[in-house]
Amino acid sequence: MDVLYNQYLGGPKHMDHADNAIDTIERELTAFARRARAAAARLHPDLPLVSYTLLAHINDQRGCRATDLAAHYLLDKSTVSRQIGSLEKLGLVERRPDPDDHRVQVLHPTRAGAELLSATHASRHTAFQERLADWSEEDLTRFAAYLLRYNQAGPSAPSDPADPADPADQTSQADQPDQPDPATAA
Repeated sequence: MDVLYNQYLGGPKHMDHADNAIDTIERELTAFARRARAAAARLHPDLPLVSYTLLAHINDQRGCRATDLAAHYLLDKSTVSRQIGSLEKLGLVERRPDPDDHRVQVLHPTRAGAELLSATHASRHTAFQERLADWSEEDLTRFAAYLLRYNQAGPSAPSDPADPADPADQTSQADQPDQPDPATAA
């Protein structure tokens, strides 16, 4: 355990274990966020990670209103509006009238949007499988449970993936190196 502690948590065992663990978690989540943004840029250069996240949510919900996105991600409506405008220009999202209230517009992925999401999901799933191939089923289950626990412990909804106030996202996009290995971004 001392060897693992010194190797992964970066300090002698007399240092506060919890503080070093928190530092390691912060550093590794920041690295993960950088790789995720770099991977998103490689998958579609005109599609920032925030837009990809919104597109995936629209698809998962089988359509939703822009106000639903803003509420779910705790984003300002103007931010969502800009991102949706970008997705529409790229031909990845379309607006349709709500069948119950024709005054309301519901966002849906276009065929191109759904195909992009499907291809991206397959690519990311393969990258995760390759990266985690030597993990035991018990390790994978434990890791998944820890991630769920971590994400459920935060605010009632996730923060803006590109929000500089997010502790896992402390550098600007310009400061992030391009990561060529897609498996690291999965």
